[in-house]
Parts: sequence; structure tokens; C-alpha cells
Amino acid sequence: MTGEQVAATEAMVNMDTLGLAPTEVWASHSDKRLTSALVNIAKGLNLPITGVDVEQVGSTDAEQFAERKIPRITIHSLTQENWSAHILHTSKDKISAIRLDNYYETYRLLAAYVAFLDQVLTANRAAAVNVPLPLSGSPELASIHPKR
Repeated sequence: MTGEQVAATEAMVNMDTLGLAPTEVWASHSDKRLTSALVNIAKGLNLPITGVDVEQVGSTDAEQFAERKIPRITIHSLTQENWSAHILHTSKDKISAIRLDNYYETYRLLAAYVAFLDQVLTANRAAAVNVPLPLSGSPELASIHPKR
């Protein structure tokens, strides 16, 4: 990214491996304000959201944005159970592994979340002020660990 592109980028919403389970957020590698906004929207829609940290098993495209001081959030559906089932990057990694009810709930949440961010970030640009994102709300946390 050029310096101009970095300056024009207000946030990165990374969506990775959706639909294997209910919506998760990589809380330890996500901006706290972006995470709080996601949690509050999930609560408002009565949709599940938990934090599952995955640094023990891999990385995401969002990490490059962190290096450039761009707030980022990674939303995924990895759990210890589906990680241990060896679905990703194997012959099991196909559309039949997706749980459509989980995928649809994630879709509903992300549609509302991205619309919210678009409104808040557009208002910030237009007014040249910093409209605060909500700071309350945090997901329950878990971590995925590779089998040894």
C-alpha cells in the first residue's frame, strides 16, 4: 500500500473461514473498538459471538494492516472442534463442511456491522471529527491450540 492508501484506510474487516461454527472474533489481534462494536451489534440482533484466538495455528491477511497502524478485526468460525477435525486445507475443505445456519447468522451480523461502520466512518470523514465507537462489550474468549 502507498502512504496515500494507508492514510485513506480507516479499518480492515477481515472475514476468514466463515460458516463452520457460530461467529467468532480473533479478539487478541483485533482492535478493541471494532470488536466492541461487533459485540454490541450481535447482542442487539440476538446473535452469538465469542472470541477464539488462533495465533497458535496461523495468521491472517489482517496482520499486514496492523503493521501499518490500521485498525483491524478478524471474524471467523474456527473452534477447537473444527480445527481438530482437520477441515482447513484438506480434502474435507469443501462447501459441504459449511453449516448454513451458522453462515446465515454470520451474514446477518456482518451486514449490520459493515453498514454501521460505513455510517460511522463516513460521518467521521465528512465532519472531520472522531465519532467514538462503543467501548463496552467484549466476547467470551477461548484459544485454539494445535495438537501436539
